[in-house]
Amino acid sequence: EVLAHVPAPRIILLQGSVPLVNMDPFAEFLIGMGYPADRIRNPRDGRYSESSFIDSEQLAGMVAWYYEKEGMRPVLIGHSQGGMLAIRVLYDLAGAFSDSIHVWNPLTDRPEARTTIVDPVTGDVRPVVGLRVRYAAAIATGKLPRLLLGQWSMLSRLSKIPDSVDDFTGFSLDWDLIAGHFGNSEPYTAIGTAEVRNITLPMSYTHVGLPRVEHLAANATTRAWIDAYVPGTKLAVPADPGVDTTNLIHAADIWYSVKKTWCLSARRRLDAAHLTR
Repeated sequence: EVLAHVPAPRIILLQGSVPLVNMDPFAEFLIGMGYPADRIRNPRDGRYSESSFIDSEQLAGMVAWYYEKEGMRPVLIGHSQGGMLAIRVLYDLAGAFSDSIHVWNPLTDRPEARTTIVDPVTGDVRPVVGLRVRYAAAIATGKLPRLLLGQWSMLSRLSKIPDSVDDFTGFSLDWDLIAGHFGNSEPYTAIGTAEVRNITLPMSYTHVGLPRVEHLAANATTRAWIDAYVPGTKLAVPADPGVDTTNLIHAADIWYSVKKTWCLSARRRLDAAHLTR
């Protein structure tokens, strides 16, 4: 595949609050579909996913560091509380909680004594606040856990997506009691210019099991279905009783968005390199 030969943006996977399952299976799925493992692994210790209890300003500072060093805006994908953290990082980058954010170095796991980066595309010095993420996704994220965990600042913001992301997709389950959906889930909406999509997943999916998608890349039938998937089009789910299609919908949709982001990011980086020659 052509994308395998071009640079890929960093993907930061954010796990939920309950350690029954992390986002490692999702990383294995992405790698199985052809994504470079070194663009998912934490460069300090090699882990595939981050705790959702990490400070959001720290993560926002890490996003800026990756952008400066790797030349491509990172992707944020969070499950359950990890989805809340992804959205909070978007608010941090939008300046909702602070006028300045320190750059965070993931190699040393420490903040740097600066709140600006050199933009790798323009060469200009720019603050961390104001940086935009190209793509972010929240999987099964709800308000009830925010209330129970005392995360008051996110209660009114959780379903409203700021302009610090280009494309955002929210995945939800109706009657997801863990997320606090007692019926239909509240849709995500854009505050301004962000492109926001909402996808309600089949009732057969489970909140805790949503990150378990690694089997989909390993099976030829589901892999082909995922590669053919385009949002908004009708594509019959494989009906072969020997094929496990659990979690197929959000896996396919996220892979489509990841491929799109990969392509756009690589093109922007290569165009910038051409202009500086």
